Amino acid sequence: MRNKIFEGKKCIITGATGGLGKQIAIEFAQAGCNLFLTGRDNGKLELLKKELKSKNQEIEIFYRSADLTKNEDIIELIEIVREKFSTIDILINCAGNFPVNPLSESTMEEFDSCMNLNVRAPFVLSKEFSKDMIKNKWGRIVNIASSGAYNGLKNTSIYRSSKHALLGLSRSLSNELKEFNVRTFCFSPGPMKTEMGKEIINKENPSEKFDTFMQTNEIAEFIIFVISFENNLMSPEIRMGRMV
Repeated sequence: MRNKIFEGKKCIITGATGGLGKQIAIEFAQAGCNLFLTGRDNGKLELLKKELKSKNQEIEIFYRSADLTKNEDIIELIEIVREKFSTIDILINCAGNFPVNPLSESTMEEFDSCMNLNVRAPFVLSKEFSKDMIKNKWGRIVNIASSGAYNGLKNTSIYRSSKHALLGLSRSLSNELKEFNVRTFCFSPGPMKTEMGKEIINKENPSEKFDTFMQTNEIAEFIIFVISFENNLMSPEIRMGRMV
């Protein structure tokens, strides 16, 4: 089983209680990977830990709530991760937000919050934990972007700017870190069956049909498969779309 390569590895997942983040955590738990989970709600993180432990009692699981739009929370999170795990092998940047407003009604507060969460936090965490990966000559950085990284629909200029930026960051990290056997991936799914997916219908496009959106468990399974290859095969940038 290809996922065996993750046994005993140490992984941090941001946005771990979200629709996709949770499914990625489940996949890693089943593969024997030790996990540090972060999100905004301690209660949800505790429930997720219990669920993951029921799937694999052997792995270590820690969690800490954090608001990754705030630099002080990121610094504190890094300190706690360092206390629990000596090194990090895998970083999953899954946390994100999705402001929907026409340009004329968009605020700088929305812009700063979105950029801090969708771009700055992945940059800071990649900068920190890639040190371990470079030292150990093995690592995975996974950035969850969006199909919005490749288009520019109206009323989402802030969100799509952030996802374009995350795609650019991923491309640079991939080229910079690959000589150290550190692989960077950018996955850009289309609409998913998540709370954020519902926002697309409610705010951006009321004509969308939620039942056509992608299943998060399938996306998570696909992501774990793609990042499991160890030899010369590399797929650093993947778009995922619907059948409709």
